[in-house]
Amino acid sequence: METNDSDWRRAPWPGGARIALSLVVNVEEGAEARIDDGDPYPEPVDELGASPRRAVRNYGNESNYAYGIRAGAPRVMRLLEERGLKATFTAAAVALERAPALAARIAAGGHEVCAHGHRWIHQFRMEEAQERAFVRDAAASIERTTGTRPAGWLSRYLLTDNTRRLLIEEGFAYHMDDYSDDLPFWHEEPAGRIAVVPYALDTNDMKMWTDPAYTPADWFDYARESFDRLYREGVEGAPKMMSLGVHLRIIGRPGRIGWLERFLDHVQGHGGVWVALRRDIADCLP
Repeated sequence: METNDSDWRRAPWPGGARIALSLVVNVEEGAEARIDDGDPYPEPVDELGASPRRAVRNYGNESNYAYGIRAGAPRVMRLLEERGLKATFTAAAVALERAPALAARIAAGGHEVCAHGHRWIHQFRMEEAQERAFVRDAAASIERTTGTRPAGWLSRYLLTDNTRRLLIEEGFAYHMDDYSDDLPFWHEEPAGRIAVVPYALDTNDMKMWTDPAYTPADWFDYARESFDRLYREGVEGAPKMMSLGVHLRIIGRPGRIGWLERFLDHVQGHGGVWVALRRDIADCLP
């Protein structure tokens, strides 16, 4: 069951802000499906457009993911640090285990790490006991790697009928597996309740992988239009929230990072914007 408080939904964000911008940086590289990790198939989601149907290592795709850690992450981190901005890093736990320098930099920068699975694999096929172990393993790993237990959860695309209840029982404060609103709200279960901090697929840079005709300029134009509309609605009436999701291996490319920079220039040219961690957005719910 989902609940909303209409009075709260008309109130401004902290500091009187009219829009909360959530910068989400996905860290999946090194946790994707790989033959050398015992998976029955290699990761099919890539920019190469080559997905073998046989159980063979896709070395090209592995290197494409490795780029995100080696070259993409430094660009993204530098951009955030230069601007003094904090982001929520939705991280597959194994990805951070295999990139300890990045994990340390994220923690030292005061960013948030939200659990994006133990590995970047689907959980919707899991039975309850397996899914609970998956959630627990992710939380324990991220706490070991960063020093802080994750407050939030993002599945890989799909979740099960048990996911929200399991997250409540395992002590998570919020989850992101929802695209139904421009503001957070409560989801209630017999076991308790959990904040839903909706995510957004339409502003996600993954579109530049899944649709090769979708250029970085297209992505920027759409993200800017989304921000401008939500900002105007927030100024004129009820406050709004915007999610901007990016990936190290995608936005971190030299031909794309500048478009994220342009978007941040646009945002920081406005007053009344709260660039917020998702755990802080969830904490605003009454």
